Amino acid sequence: MLRKRIIPCLDVRDGKVTKGVNFLGNRDIADPVELADFYSKCGADELVFYDITASAEGRALFTDVLKRVASTVFIPLTVGGGIRTLDDFDRVLKCGADKVSVNSGAIADKTLIRRAAERYGSQCVVISADVARIDGGYRVFGRGGRDDTGIEAGKWIKYCVSEGAGEVVLNSIDTDGVKGGFDIEMLEALCKSVPVPVIASGGAGNTEDFIELFKKLPWIDAGLAASVFHYKEISIPELKAALSENGIPVRL
Repeated sequence: MLRKRIIPCLDVRDGKVTKGVNFLGNRDIADPVELADFYSKCGADELVFYDITASAEGRALFTDVLKRVASTVFIPLTVGGGIRTLDDFDRVLKCGADKVSVNSGAIADKTLIRRAAERYGSQCVVISADVARIDGGYRVFGRGGRDDTGIEAGKWIKYCVSEGAGEVVLNSIDTDGVKGGFDIEMLEALCKSVPVPVIASGGAGNTEDFIELFKKLPWIDAGLAASVFHYKEISIPELKAALSENGIPVRL
């Protein structure tokens, strides 16, 4: 069985790591370079770096902070925010990213994922879907959770994978920052039949939430979280030890 990955997420705004609840009320927490170095040294399997206001502000992702983060870490780095063109993919990869995460850019240009996968390989292309419950269904949101696109989430995720996305990050807007557990229901409804690795994001509050995630949904490949790691409410080495003790394979 493949080892499950534990992935901290750095939501970066104006050069600082920030975090909110349900994608709202963000407040600054730390320097991203120092935090990235800490996670790289304490056992994180990968790191995700999001420039969370790039799409909303209609600008390209800031690369100065990204370059410093990439030069600091020695684990795979996924980068997203303001990715709208192949030039954006190229720029971010040249700054040191291993994978590029796209959301709003793919919604605006339905050919972007296919073209990126053809040029850089599916392993470099991550579809990050920000999803919320609306009128009894699941819908995709753009611009950092600001815009209801009206797109049905399950169909969108399957489309993106068919176009060449090599990994899916499902961000549950409903559970983001709430710390009440991962959105098991949403993950099962939308991603169970997806034939590429799936990363669960939104809702982690304690070690038991990760154990529940991997026990109830053994096909999930990774758990992503932010504030519980940033505020040291969960220690990554202790989390991995607990997962291993519960029969969940991880890299120790």
